[in-house]
Amino acid sequence: MPNAVLSAAVLFLQAATAGVPANVPPDLAKAVADYDHAQIHRDGPALRRLLADDYVLVNGGGSTSDKAQFVTDSTKPGSTLEPFVVEDPTQRVWRDGAVMAGEVHLKGLDEGRPFQAHFRFADVWRKQSGKWQVVFTEVTRFPATPKS
Repeated sequence: MPNAVLSAAVLFLQAATAGVPANVPPDLAKAVADYDHAQIHRDGPALRRLLADDYVLVNGGGSTSDKAQFVTDSTKPGSTLEPFVVEDPTQRVWRDGAVMAGEVHLKGLDEGRPFQAHFRFADVWRKQSGKWQVVFTEVTRFPATPKS
């Protein structure tokens, strides 16, 4: 699977965590849900609103992308993600920052080509001028498991 789809998938993940813990403020929970919706529907304007201008992604292949590249990759026609569950979620929240992380198995299409991936991710959110935005994402890809 190309790194672009993996990159796009990563930011989508924290929103799929079942049951938002009590320590997650309502405005952050809404931003996470909005981000989820934006990625599922390839909504470029919403992604541009939810990603900080200085956003950086370190993808599973070790390459970096900025906000513009992420939005471009996330809105490509023919690219989709199937529903998934975040396993082993980790959420840490401070007054103006948060980390939303977990492990996922993803399936979908990348420009019409099927893909599957298994990885751990961590997204860093920052609250600035009253709004939450993703500023940094790190992805660690698990090795492919050989088929029996």
